[in-house]
Amino acid sequence: MPPLLRSIVCGVKPTRQLPSVQRVSFQRYQSTSSDNAPATAVLSPRWLSDVKLRIGKCISFGINPAQVEEAGSILQETSEDCHVNNVMYNRYAESARVNWTLNFAASDPQHRAEWLELMTPKSIGLILRSIKTDYKFPMTWPDRVTVLHKLRNKPSQGSDHFILDVMILSEAHRRPAARCIEDIVVYDYKAARKSPLPPFMIEKFQETFNLQEQAKARNSGRVKGLLDRVRALEKGSWDRPDAKEDFGSANDA
Repeated sequence: MPPLLRSIVCGVKPTRQLPSVQRVSFQRYQSTSSDNAPATAVLSPRWLSDVKLRIGKCISFGINPAQVEEAGSILQETSEDCHVNNVMYNRYAESARVNWTLNFAASDPQHRAEWLELMTPKSIGLILRSIKTDYKFPMTWPDRVTVLHKLRNKPSQGSDHFILDVMILSEAHRRPAARCIEDIVVYDYKAARKSPLPPFMIEKFQETFNLQEQAKARNSGRVKGLLDRVRALEKGSWDRPDAKEDFGSANDA
C-alpha cells in the first residue's frame, strides 16, 4: 500500500487492513426514474461496507498518487460518522451478561441446569429492571470491545436483586468507552412475583465477590508498584536537579 494512504487509513493502528483479494460484485448505480421516489431508494443497505471493498480492489490493482489522495479522502469521510450507536453499548452489556451467567453454569456443574434455566421464563429467571449507561467517548470502526462485569455488593440471604457494574473497554484506545450499572431482579414466573436469590446463586455470588476483592487488592498493588517504578525513572531523568533536555546533535544523526 502506498505510504500516504497507509498513514491516512492506519492512523490509529486498525485491527483490520483494507482487503486486497476479496471480490466485489459489480453493480450498476443509476438515478431513480421517478421524481417522487425517496432519495435513498437506490442505495444498497451495504453501501458503506461496499465502498471499503471497492476501494480495496482499486488499490490491489494499483493507483497513482492522485488516486491515493482521493481514496484516502473518501475513506476519511466515511469514517468520520461511523461511530457505534449508543444503543449498541447496552446490547454489548446484555450479551456479556448472558455469557457471565453461563460461565457460572460451566463452573458449577452440580447446579448447571438451574443456572441455564435462569435464562428462560420457566420458573426462576433473571430480569433486567434498569440499566444506566455513562458514555465516555464515541468508538469508531475499526475497533473491538471487551465487556467486563462485576458484582457491586456481596449478596445475602433474602436478597431479590443484585447490581452489576459493567465496563465496556475499547481495545483500540485501551480505555473504557462506556460504563453501565445493571439492576437485575430475580423473578418467579410461576408465582408472577419477585423471588429471593436461590441458595446456589448466593453461594456462588459470595464466592465470586470474595475473589473480586482479592483481585482488586492484588492488582492495586501491582499498579502502585508500576507507578513507583515510573516515578523512579522520572527522578533519574527529567526530574533530577541537573537535568537538561537532550535535543540531539548533528553528530548523532
